[in-house]
Amino acid sequence: MPLLPRRFERLRSVLNGRMGDLTVLMEAVEKPHNLSAILRTCDATGVFEAHAVSLKGRPRTFNSTAQGSQKWVPIRDHDSVEDAFGALRAKGFRIYGTMLGVNAVDYRSCDFTQPSAFVLGAEKWGLTAAAGAAVDQPVFIPMTGMVQSLNVSVAAATLLFEAVRQRQAAGLIPTAGEGLGPELYKSTLLEWAYPQVARWCRDIGRPYPELNAEGELLEELPRTVKLRC
Repeated sequence: MPLLPRRFERLRSVLNGRMGDLTVLMEAVEKPHNLSAILRTCDATGVFEAHAVSLKGRPRTFNSTAQGSQKWVPIRDHDSVEDAFGALRAKGFRIYGTMLGVNAVDYRSCDFTQPSAFVLGAEKWGLTAAAGAAVDQPVFIPMTGMVQSLNVSVAAATLLFEAVRQRQAAGLIPTAGEGLGPELYKSTLLEWAYPQVARWCRDIGRPYPELNAEGELLEELPRTVKLRC
């Protein structure tokens, strides 16, 4: 079935606002509800991709809370916290960890207009000692009740929406795809619009076909591939 113009415009509109310099790193966040809620917030705030260090042998599952967000916010897996931090820092991210401690500052006092990654710990234990010691800046969300911390998905939403608020105030929210590099933007648009074609291209190791301004494929593909669209 050909891609409807209004569907293509919706995909392009969402991708135009994605930010490659805002992300979360989930350390052993395994509960389907929390994982799903975090990805849904990432989608809502324009995060392009999330990162995770998961417990070995635990299958990743989502529930209805995600509302399909896992299709639009890919999760990049890392073998360890050290690997994840190294990959993020190589891309220029400043890493913030949600934790209590003498060096932690109120999250609202931080500048999230620069490349920012929020590290979120497991539901029961929070960040591991290794992660907590390696963050660039520990932050806390002020609490006035008897409980000292928020649910991990609520903490993620609080931090991400503060980053968005700051970026909106500074006029830094992308509107025309400038939040991603041109090649990443182009490849992601094809993957969103024609996931079966993208999978076929990856399987046989060939470049993605070009799209015109209306979202139509500018290349004649094998009939077996077109039938999947």
